[in-house]
Amino acid sequence: MSKIWKQPFTLDSISVFFQRTLIETLGIEFTEFGDDYLVAKMPVDDRTVQPMRLLHGGASAALAETLGSTASVFCLEDVNNFQAVGVEINANHLRGVTSGYVHGTVRPIRIGRTMHVWNIEIKDDAGKLVCVSRLTIAIVPIRP
Repeated sequence: MSKIWKQPFTLDSISVFFQRTLIETLGIEFTEFGDDYLVAKMPVDDRTVQPMRLLHGGASAALAETLGSTASVFCLEDVNNFQAVGVEINANHLRGVTSGYVHGTVRPIRIGRTMHVWNIEIKDDAGKLVCVSRLTIAIVPIRP
């Protein structure tokens, strides 16, 4: 696949953009990108587990939506007039995680003019698949 990114970015610029947001609160860090993918990791700790001390499904969904939404923004030709808005997400939780990090990788299924669809795979530190998610993003005009 060819390079999908239309906006320039670095891993450091992503971190600055997400200061004082849910992404920072959950400890999500962007760690890698290539021509058609973006990777972030999230700790499995007090911020991201449910009472049974397993990774919370909502935290996995937040990681997936963060990855897909961020990828959509970088695919926009005109960030001054259009924005990416999540409209649907699903997540299949396949394995429990109690410690370490989970690592999410987002890749496009379709990047259209008004809709983006993303596939996100989340794996544990051992590389075992924890969650698969699909995210649909609408590309809408920014309202004044």
